[in-house]
Amino acid sequence: MSEIDQMKLDMVTKLASLLMEEQPELTMEQALSIVLNSDTYQRLLEDNTTLYYQSPRYVFSFLQTELQTGKVG
Repeated sequence: MSEIDQMKLDMVTKLASLLMEEQPELTMEQALSIVLNSDTYQRLLEDNTTLYYQSPRYVFSFLQTELQTGKVG
């Protein structure tokens, strides 16, 4: 696994954890499902966005916007 792939994987885990902090009723499986099925995740996978290199809270703000409005910010 490349360093970038590891950073992406770490970001997914952090996003799921932040989602669980915000919504304590979610299980880790549910939080991971939400993250993995989001447009934010699709953007994270694209190397040219460099989202994997940003802070988890910054990327989480995109996920929050997407969940609230149905669109990535």
